[in-house]
Amino acid sequence: MFTFGPLGESLGGSLGGVPGMHAGLDPLILLLLALVMDAYVGDPKFLFRFVKHPVVWLGGLIDALDRKLNRDKRGNVDRLIRGALVVVFIVVLTGAIGIGVAWITFTHPWGWPLELFLVMTLLAGRGLYDHVRAVAKGLGESVEAGREAVSHIVGRDPAQLDQHGVARAGIESLAENFADGVVAPVFWYVLFGFPGLAIYKAVNTMDSMIGHNNARYRYFGMAAARLDDVLNLIPARLAGLFITFAAVFTPTANPAAAFKVMLRDAGKHRSPNAGWAEAPMAGALGLALAGPRRYADHVVDDPWIGDGRARVTVKDMHRALYLYIVANLMNVGFVAALAVVRIGDG
Repeated sequence: MFTFGPLGESLGGSLGGVPGMHAGLDPLILLLLALVMDAYVGDPKFLFRFVKHPVVWLGGLIDALDRKLNRDKRGNVDRLIRGALVVVFIVVLTGAIGIGVAWITFTHPWGWPLELFLVMTLLAGRGLYDHVRAVAKGLGESVEAGREAVSHIVGRDPAQLDQHGVARAGIESLAENFADGVVAPVFWYVLFGFPGLAIYKAVNTMDSMIGHNNARYRYFGMAAARLDDVLNLIPARLAGLFITFAAVFTPTANPAAAFKVMLRDAGKHRSPNAGWAEAPMAGALGLALAGPRRYADHVVDDPWIGDGRARVTVKDMHRALYLYIVANLMNVGFVAALAVVRIGDG
């Protein structure tokens, strides 16, 4: 009998886990190592020059299913059903792969390096920092350089953004992706081990590719978008708390304002989850985020989140990056605390 996740449900039906449930390495220690390695190294780009990143493989499969099943001639109900079947197929496939990786880790003393590598590659902590830092660096040189850099991390039309819009977009992406690129993968790994992490990343990738509210994906991507919303409900709120607590240790940040704006403004975002990370970021830094945004095919006329300045600067981006680093340390501390408690109980 083995347990999928440190706090998850075992195959035999018992809850919780015990130290040493992995043949070679305790899962929470493995997760801590993955978080530290991701923060220090990020994605091993030299390797992915020769072998595709797991998410790239997954994205290729989703794209092929999209082109095959989501054709213009199909009706809305047909698209809805086909999109739901795609979600079921991808979840079952990635879950099976995840169980296979977990089985190797549980049964072979030296199986854990494979899981460690995969967990590290599926975390986005360092990659997100580097992308947003590149936006700040580009914006410091010119608006055009900032627009080019931000185009890699946001879906809105960068050509419509002035320097303040580019800076806001970078900070909003930093906050939102902290929730679904860092906190959520850790959350689902803690609960259900690598299968939980693999399924979450698959759903999140589907949402980013087909979960759009436009003519092509409104029905085909509905199941992916709604499932992604459900899986991020708790992690998004946990990320908001991490950002709020991180403000205590961040110079010029205001934790009281972060908490106040999070409770008051998180629901203003059209996403049920994104506002829970963006609102405390706005409150902590004294900024106004979200608001009206122009995408390639539509305009979003949303209310502002926060009471501060909408004229965000490069300096504010660096403040946000500092806050992000501290929030990541909070996330690591949370996992470390769980490891100490669990090992102590054992």
